[in-house]
Amino acid sequence: MNITAIFLRLAEGMSRSVLIFALTLALSLPLGLFVSFGRMSKWAPFACLGEAKSAVLRKIAGFKPISFIVKVYISIMRGTPLMLQIMVVYFGPWYIFGIKISNAYQFSAVIIAFAINYAAYFAEIYRGGIEAMPKGQYEAAEVLGYRKGQAFIKIILPQVVKHILPAVTNEVITLVKDTSLAFVIAYAEMFTVAKQIAAKESSVMPFVGAAVFYYVFNLIVAVAMEKAENRLAYYQ
Repeated sequence: MNITAIFLRLAEGMSRSVLIFALTLALSLPLGLFVSFGRMSKWAPFACLGEAKSAVLRKIAGFKPISFIVKVYISIMRGTPLMLQIMVVYFGPWYIFGIKISNAYQFSAVIIAFAINYAAYFAEIYRGGIEAMPKGQYEAAEVLGYRKGQAFIKIILPQVVKHILPAVTNEVITLVKDTSLAFVIAYAEMFTVAKQIAAKESSVMPFVGAAVFYYVFNLIVAVAMEKAENRLAYYQ
């Protein structure tokens, strides 16, 4: 197999890696914000759910143990390997509930595992940014007539995003490389494809090609995040 053919095969695997990356971010970023509210359930922004019309949300806001439950979830997600979490999500339905699993479930298992894992990390980043905001911001918003929920969304959150962006960038770059862990359940993302080609051709070239793809992908992400930071520089 020539170099061009190898790169074409790797590009096919890379498209799957990019899909894992995009869906994980799309799910874990908002989920992480919600988890951070649970982590700070006694704190003002989560308490604003008590004003919600929904009885369910009011009950969540008033449920004291929720902070402990979320702490346990975050501890497990950060304290165990992502590779192990992927295996549990994929094989768990069979070993725990006896539900038959198929190859079609591979992609769903990967996305679920990645989303809940990265949501835990993003939750702690959000929490750090939110708790770092001066209480005077809320007091000023209250004087201006904003409710707690409005103050958080319109005043606090944009500033939090600015402050947490460098930490989020590190996690996003790590996510690019972590997509390779999908190989543990034989999902054919780029690293899996590179291993298959290398084993078949007895060549290290597929790994070199994979390294180039990962580097370029990370470079694009880093540049995009840097531009986002520069666009938010007006908060300085």
